[in-house]
Amino acid sequence: MDIFVKDGKIVEELSPNDLKEAKVIDATNKTVMPGGVDSHTHVAGPKVTVGRLMCPEYQHKHSMEKTDITHSGTGNVVPSSYAMGYKYTLMGYTTVCEAATPPMLAKHTHEELKHVPILNKCAYLMLGNNWFIMRYLKEGDIEKTAAYVAWMIKTHKTFGIKCVNPAGVENWGWGLNIYSLDEPNLHFEVTPREIIRGLAEVNEMLGYPMSIHVHANGLGHPGNWEIARETLAVPKDVKANPKVEIEEEIKTKVPYEREQSIYLTHVQFNAFGGTSWKDFESGTKGIIDYVNKSKHVVIDSGCVVFGPAICMTGDGPNLYDLAVLTGGKWSNDDVELECGSGIVPFTYKKKNGVHSVQWAMGLELLLGVEDPWKVVMTTDSPNGGSFTNYPKVISWLMSKKAREDMLKECHKWASERTDLPNIDREMSLFEIATITRATPAKAVGLAPIKGHLGVGADADIAIYDINPDTLNPNDYKTIEKKFSCTEYTINGGVIVAHNGKIVSTPDGKTYYCNAKFPDEEIYNEMIKDVREWFKYYTFDFTNYPTTEHYLTKATPINVGE
Repeated sequence: MDIFVKDGKIVEELSPNDLKEAKVIDATNKTVMPGGVDSHTHVAGPKVTVGRLMCPEYQHKHSMEKTDITHSGTGNVVPSSYAMGYKYTLMGYTTVCEAATPPMLAKHTHEELKHVPILNKCAYLMLGNNWFIMRYLKEGDIEKTAAYVAWMIKTHKTFGIKCVNPAGVENWGWGLNIYSLDEPNLHFEVTPREIIRGLAEVNEMLGYPMSIHVHANGLGHPGNWEIARETLAVPKDVKANPKVEIEEEIKTKVPYEREQSIYLTHVQFNAFGGTSWKDFESGTKGIIDYVNKSKHVVIDSGCVVFGPAICMTGDGPNLYDLAVLTGGKWSNDDVELECGSGIVPFTYKKKNGVHSVQWAMGLELLLGVEDPWKVVMTTDSPNGGSFTNYPKVISWLMSKKAREDMLKECHKWASERTDLPNIDREMSLFEIATITRATPAKAVGLAPIKGHLGVGADADIAIYDINPDTLNPNDYKTIEKKFSCTEYTINGGVIVAHNGKIVSTPDGKTYYCNAKFPDEEIYNEMIKDVREWFKYYTFDFTNYPTTEHYLTKATPINVGE
């Protein structure tokens, strides 16, 4: 079919005069997809900066030269800011979501996002161990919790609620962690279940476009699949209630309403079976079965790709355990009243039993979930490997032979302790487009304008030199090569990449949510609380907000109006 583009949007048709002036791209025998949407990645902020500093060996070997329109850049695991934007664009991605932003350091995150060119962006705000959240939920004050969340997300120009190891990261300040959903933490005496449930209710009370984005407790430990499955069930009776209109003047034909009340992220790291590293095995089956029979969940895979990675997460205790296990570099940070983080450089090895099982588990999740509208392809970049490895993951999903050949190179545990050898499914191009475009766009609430090629969508388009009629799944190296570089990437109606070269560098939009809390009295009481407790911060309340000038093409999404 023909796709018509005008003023950055996909339109039903062009007028005769517009057609005379239009640029025509002949995509005969090509594969045309919406621009890629990465709903969980780490591209900006203090942890990304520290990760680069900790691993100079990952940077200098991969350089991009300056051109007339592009900056120079370095790095492949965690590329520098400009290179980040170019590399995503060359693969056909047009929108990325920074998955973990500490409120106190939101300015840093936005300053760095400002230097990621071309891409549209948004960031999730870490709230699962925030002192005010824990205090209000313990008091059972859901309305004041909602008022605080609405104020925080608007104040820091972020997009949605991120919850990392709820209640556990606060315990890490005293060298402890949380090991079940019903274990209360120190001082606040609130449980992970109470935080997840409370934030899910708040999210729907406010009507944000995205459900809560949850990094479950117990990440990275054998046997954690059970707590992950239990976490998925916590908000199962919380009804999704988005109250947002995106681009009201455009009447999109794509349904906006999301069903999920929880988005569980990088599930591979929370799908470990066994009781120790000796009997470690895949635990994905219990999670896959739950997802297949449930309507309120969306997950992303967190695939592992063999080679270098940098594990960086707001889950400080988890990365301390990993640092002890590996004996390598380790960085740890506590962000005052809000959250924490850890960083550990890492290398996944084919001949390591645990690593080989992890590789298989990420693919099991993507291939085992029957409905591609419930699962998103990610590597939790750079935790499971860099986003630059997405074409390789796609080749494994589309080709059983690619998986079989890799299994021959892996430790035998990959064949003995996972179901991957018995999975015959080979994803189609349509399914790949769904799990890398449509599903992530819908999961984060950008479906009206992103992730599809229907009338009313932003003209974010990727054209690959892949003929669907002659595509051979057994030729998986060609699949990987073709998805590594588009013939054309179009962002907002502008051609930004052509045959491996960046040809234009427009600024992308930065989305944030602006929710109104209806009860002014409760809102003012909350602000009074915040001002009083700000004595525990190391800077003044007036310096806390992130203003729009930190954002590139700031694009507020009004919620609940």
